[in-house]
Amino acid sequence: MSALLLRRGSVSVRLRRRTLVTTVLSALALLVLAVLGLGLGEYAVAPGQVLAALVGRGEDPLAAYFVTEVRAPRVLTALVVGAALGVAGAIFQNVTGNPLGSPDIIGFTTGAATGALVQIIVVGADTRGVALGALLGGLATAGLVHLLTRRHGLNGQRLVLVGLGVGATLAALNTLLVVRASLVAAQTAAQWLAGSLNAVLWPRATLTLVAVAVLLALTVPLARPLSMLVLGDDVCRAAGIPVQRVRGAAVLVAVCLVSVATAATGPIAFVALAAPQIARRLAGSAVPGLLGPALTGAVMVLGSDLAAQRLLAPTELAVGVVTGAVGGLYLIVLLTTEWRKGHR
Repeated sequence: MSALLLRRGSVSVRLRRRTLVTTVLSALALLVLAVLGLGLGEYAVAPGQVLAALVGRGEDPLAAYFVTEVRAPRVLTALVVGAALGVAGAIFQNVTGNPLGSPDIIGFTTGAATGALVQIIVVGADTRGVALGALLGGLATAGLVHLLTRRHGLNGQRLVLVGLGVGATLAALNTLLVVRASLVAAQTAAQWLAGSLNAVLWPRATLTLVAVAVLLALTVPLARPLSMLVLGDDVCRAAGIPVQRVRGAAVLVAVCLVSVATAATGPIAFVALAAPQIARRLAGSAVPGLLGPALTGAVMVLGSDLAAQRLLAPTELAVGVVTGAVGGLYLIVLLTTEWRKGHR
């Protein structure tokens, strides 16, 4: 059998075996990466000591400090930000019907970066101000794209094209801001733009977790109508789904997810683009839902952060450098695949 049917009373749920297996394996991979992230570093902690420290039974106070106070906020933020970017990418690709329909490509991540750069360079704000600027920048970009597309309705192709134009304009503005900034402000901006988890502590990790948890909860009622968008607007309307309302609500939630993630760590490139496609291929499904991209995004960010810490140790790279390098190669593969499909 290719699917499992679970029944409880009058409620039944059909699960594809391959989807179930890939979900379990992704969760296990995430667990292994989390333990490695908590244990690896200049002060190495064995997996058993990591688990003991997490439950408050560690015998080595220094190991417990490194696990719970230094590394746990970083690992948690990597998981949460990766999940947020994966879900946001899945939503945008469902809404646009385009594998390139990612907030990285469309321009919402660039808009969040613009808001942060204004805070860093023009205002001279602290970390909280920069995070607020990124959040407002992403939302303002979404508002601008909405104004430019609302006349003819929220169409996927139009959203991508308008988003590309807005993103290119904001990228030019970002470059201008950095070029005209003082040396200190330009260095701070460059570090932020790289996307990094190096300085994450519990206050930021907790705030990010709460915000993303609320936003992910809002995606639950949207999951089914989003999965039906691939069938076309007419079929969705016949099934009683308010297409424009679903698209608008989904895009708003996705923009908020991207903005919160960018506010927490800076822009981490290509995760939102690649995670849904990888999840779809692993699950063998045209529409992988939202759980698969969330797990895949979390694995990507946490795995990339571990690589960023160890590749040139003791020097730490920004996680965005690793995801950018890997994501660039993935984008080439994706474009080549789409080109071949179009010329068959």
